[in-house]
Amino acid sequence: MNHDIELQEWIESLQAVINTQGKERASELLTQLISKAQSTSIPGISTTHTPYVNTVGTDDEISYPGDIEIERKIENAIRWNAMAMVVRANKAEDGIGGHISTYASSASIYEVCFNHFFRGKEGKNAGDMIYFQGHGSPGMYARAFLEGRLPESQLVNFRQELKNSPGLSSYPHPYLMPSFWEFPTVSMGLGPITAIYQARFNRYLENRGLIEPGQSRVWAFLGDGETDEPESLGALQIAAREKLDNLTFVVNCNLQRLDGPVRGNGKIIQDLEGQFRGAGWDVTKVVWGSAWDDLFARDNNGLLVQRLGEIIDGEYQKYSVSDGAYIREKLFGKHPELLDLVSHLSDEQIAALPRGGHDKIKIYNGLHKAVNAQGKTKCGFDENRQRFRSRCKQCRTKQHTSKEKNLKPTPSNSFAIHWRFQLRTRIWKKFHSTNRIQAARKCSICWNVVANFKAQFLPAAHLTQH
Repeated sequence: MNHDIELQEWIESLQAVINTQGKERASELLTQLISKAQSTSIPGISTTHTPYVNTVGTDDEISYPGDIEIERKIENAIRWNAMAMVVRANKAEDGIGGHISTYASSASIYEVCFNHFFRGKEGKNAGDMIYFQGHGSPGMYARAFLEGRLPESQLVNFRQELKNSPGLSSYPHPYLMPSFWEFPTVSMGLGPITAIYQARFNRYLENRGLIEPGQSRVWAFLGDGETDEPESLGALQIAAREKLDNLTFVVNCNLQRLDGPVRGNGKIIQDLEGQFRGAGWDVTKVVWGSAWDDLFARDNNGLLVQRLGEIIDGEYQKYSVSDGAYIREKLFGKHPELLDLVSHLSDEQIAALPRGGHDKIKIYNGLHKAVNAQGKTKCGFDENRQRFRSRCKQCRTKQHTSKEKNLKPTPSNSFAIHWRFQLRTRIWKKFHSTNRIQAARKCSICWNVVANFKAQFLPAAHLTQH
């Protein structure tokens, strides 16, 4: 029998089971088949790796609950302010340092979490416990500034706590900033391991009736390069053994560290998936943005998925600084079928194909699946290069280490404080005129903007002119 025909018959049989009996039954059959194959010592059987695609398929996605356009404008202002803060500090004092690319690559993830997943403290509810990625602290300061929680004078003194006017600590530091940070997460690796033990202690309190079950979820945000620290992955088996389903890891995979790619000759997401699944964690991957959905839907023979799985991270980094013609030739040009698959796309469209870590719909669905899985500790991997060819250069190692830039449109590299007033005005008018206050309550940042708007900005006539 022709092997291709035989393979197609197996695929059609599996699809028939899915269509008639559902995915759970198909999962049961595959589990039994894999168990049988392993018992007969058939080589090459692995249950710790899945294809290099999104874990949540388009058929299983749910609608995004927020207003993406408003959230995008807010995110853009925060992203700008985070970069302006670091650059401005280094212009004032050479060698201050700071990190730009970490938050730039994870801003969308944080905003989705802030707006739709994080639970604040209210009454007897302890709220979620969040271990922020240490190098992403500029983004947290910029967000607090936009909400009116931090004045511009503190942002000006980023990493300069000993000046006459108050400054901001380099990283999450509850001793230096007790009213802002709850948990220290630097040096790298501290956040992940302490989050595991925090979740374990919370479960201990729940089991003894000292706190109500389900009050707090523990979140740990870390970078893919940070996972090389022994502390980051050293206690994974504890979380799995104790079934800490009150803990979620979110790994920001921008494929780079301070001195180069994380896995230039490998695939960091696949490497980490194997380690987490092997330790007993539930893993969700968010790799590709919505613009890829049509390509995957027309990939009838699985050739696109196979090709994407073959490419190592070093090549993907090369694509991120190359034009669409190069990507068409090197990525899709290996197989004529793939060239036909993207023949309707221009070089510019190919270069702009987005990654999942910057697609709010994909991020939301990945996190929704992760936090609702019962009985297992969860981990989500989000690949966060903006697109193959990144105009904002988030993917470049030079960007990760750069602290000095010529910023526009403000010649003095000032913060987007005028955006702050403009955004608050527009958001207030939108919710007020359409009676959507209840909708705003579901979005933490929008509700903060609405709740504080009148008291802080609306009475000032000169501010409403922006």
